[in-house]
Amino acid sequence: MSRRLPRIDRAKVRTISARGRRSKVRRSDEAQPFTAGAGLADFLAGLPDILGAAELRAAIAATAQSARRGKLLLWGFGAHLIKVGLAPVLVDLMERGLVGGLLLNGAGCVHDLELAMMGRTSEEVAAALDEGSFGMARETAAELNAAIAEGQRDGLGMGAAVGRHLHRETRRFPFANRSPLATAHRLGIPATVHAAIGADIHHMHPSADGAALGATSHRDFETLARLVAALQGGVLYNIGSAVILPEVFLKALALARNLGHRVEKFTTVNLDFIRHYRPEVNVVQRPTRLGGRGISLIGHHEIMVPLIAAGVIEALAAPRAARKRPRS
Repeated sequence: MSRRLPRIDRAKVRTISARGRRSKVRRSDEAQPFTAGAGLADFLAGLPDILGAAELRAAIAATAQSARRGKLLLWGFGAHLIKVGLAPVLVDLMERGLVGGLLLNGAGCVHDLELAMMGRTSEEVAAALDEGSFGMARETAAELNAAIAEGQRDGLGMGAAVGRHLHRETRRFPFANRSPLATAHRLGIPATVHAAIGADIHHMHPSADGAALGATSHRDFETLARLVAALQGGVLYNIGSAVILPEVFLKALALARNLGHRVEKFTTVNLDFIRHYRPEVNVVQRPTRLGGRGISLIGHHEIMVPLIAAGVIEALAAPRAARKRPRS
């Protein structure tokens, strides 16, 4: 059955003035070309004041401002940050007093320990899985499980237990100076590890003790809740954790607020290669509804994290230089 369609007469179109219309992009928002010999602050100031570039500058500015005011800076990350060679960047931020706490998933321990022990990490999973050797590294499991078991006996969380082990056993860990967990122990920075039983390679070994894994990781959840309770005015980064850290952060925030702690105005920054549901909702959106700001940045960690770190360092060294340049 045919249907008679309405007539479209473009001669009757009603127009508006482009000059009077609201526009989202202005000439003043455009990028400024880089000049040879200019510095990082000039580069950042010359980025377009649009979308991701604006969010990048906002993350840097919020972090620098919180640091100036002595507010808490929490850095959460999955194992990928370690695996792409960013541990020295994080250690440098810790040495500069720009880290008030670390949040890791369980795999972060594995790669941090292997790099501290051997100066290398990350096996070929597919090939090793085919031959039945994936995750069966003897030394990795023995050292991690021993550190965690000792931590349970001493009433420590997993992050503190592993960090102490890496820092103390210098002969077995000659590269511990580039370890975020060992550095956290040395500097007295809280470090929490949030393990999912069965998700990490050392859980497969006979030396793994489920009670120790559970007890030490649960202590770290309580430590995280204490950190989050003090996050007012601070910044929390979630770098590359799509499930574990967004979930434990949200629960820690819920617990802190339930116990009467005012945690409303703070900044969250999520960094990943793509947008994932839980980080967008549990890190960027829901926690900042009461007056904070959530920022989402998409890109490779090995580029974005050093860029943010350098931007914060530059902003704190020369605050005026890091501000947006006048646009021509």
